[in-house]
Amino acid sequence: MNLPEQVILSDLLHHRVRCDQGIDHGPGIMAWMHPPVHRLLGWVSRPSALRVSRDVWRLDQLCAISEQQLFVKGFPVESDQITLERIPTLLDADLLDRNGLRIGLVADFVFVPKTGKILHYLVSRSDPRLPGTSRWRLTIDRIVDQQPGIVTTALRGLDDLPLVRSSLRQDLVRQSRQWTDQLQNIGDRATDRLEGWLEDPPWQEPSQRPWQANDEPEIDPLDGWDDQDRDHFPQSSQQPQRQRPRDGIDDGQEDPWI
Repeated sequence: MNLPEQVILSDLLHHRVRCDQGIDHGPGIMAWMHPPVHRLLGWVSRPSALRVSRDVWRLDQLCAISEQQLFVKGFPVESDQITLERIPTLLDADLLDRNGLRIGLVADFVFVPKTGKILHYLVSRSDPRLPGTSRWRLTIDRIVDQQPGIVTTALRGLDDLPLVRSSLRQDLVRQSRQWTDQLQNIGDRATDRLEGWLEDPPWQEPSQRPWQANDEPEIDPLDGWDDQDRDHFPQSSQQPQRQRPRDGIDDGQEDPWI
């Protein structure tokens, strides 16, 4: 088992910590980070629900990650919850837009386990503890200022950030927007066809159309031909008339029985 290239903090905290002595130190409960340089230094686990002490681990003590456990080397440093709450962090900080209005909450981040470098943060619109909430990717270059509990950006809204994971509500909103755009495109095409149909109705003769001149000379299809060539075409008045049969029998046909 090796360390992956990128890890989400929430996945790291959901694993139980097991040292090289085989002792279970409990699940992770919080991150130990250095906000000015956007780096994760370690994390904190809770060895027992009945004890007030907490185990603090450095990130370089992490050896491997399995589906449910974190394997570490060495021993942790014991601390208490009151002291750990004084450690500065950007998690659960309010995300402000260019006008200073709150648009979200910093809920999670993605980091490199070998160096602890934070690649980007994940922002939630509502309480991140609610299942199925959406996540937006906030890169470090979009941060204008940061203080404990407040992250200031130049964003106009969460729509300026790429969506990483969408909830059912966000999917419905996006699908409704797509349906609205499709209906608008269909309506525009139908309007264009109707306008063209009204300008050139099929029942109007070509000579009656307003854009066609009425004084155009008629073109003779035999114009430019010699008179000798015209004599080869029989006139309709010179065609012999067919004689009507007498008594319902055509003279030109023979009766096969006679």
